[in-house]
Amino acid sequence: MKTFLTTSVLLLWLTMPTKAQTSYSGRIETGYMNYLFRTITVEPGPNWKGYNLNNRQNGFNFNSINGVTFQDRKIFTGIGAGYSNFDGIDGVAIFGDFEYLPLKKRLTPILNLRLGYNHIWNQYEGGTGTMHTEFGIGINYKIKENLGLYIKSGIMITQQTLFLPPTLGFRY
Repeated sequence: MKTFLTTSVLLLWLTMPTKAQTSYSGRIETGYMNYLFRTITVEPGPNWKGYNLNNRQNGFNFNSINGVTFQDRKIFTGIGAGYSNFDGIDGVAIFGDFEYLPLKKRLTPILNLRLGYNHIWNQYEGGTGTMHTEFGIGINYKIKENLGLYIKSGIMITQQTLFLPPTLGFRY
């Protein structure tokens, strides 16, 4: 975890001296995580208590992401934290977020990559933690220069499970 945080801070610091304009930016988003399938199959051993998400749970999440925008609001990189709930199983996520908006128009596509760590408190003592990976595409609607609404979806892999995560967010 220290390596991830150090790498993220170093990446932000190294990109600061570029000739592009930089500014603070943030996002708040919520989404639904639609269960698709497990990414592993386990042959149970004597201490096995089931898969991390044992009952093929869907879930919802709420995330807050803060970071820096480069190149006239086209590239965003930041660090986020989120709360997840999988049908009664609570969890938290910490992640790095990279986003690209290719057009400067009012309506533009979004490409998003998110890498981090997800921890849930399930049937295992102390819960389980796994890598959190998400790739998404969507549409951003610019309300004003610094405000926008977006909707996106893609694939998310966390807790040994593949999800389809439609997300609605607000950019500031």
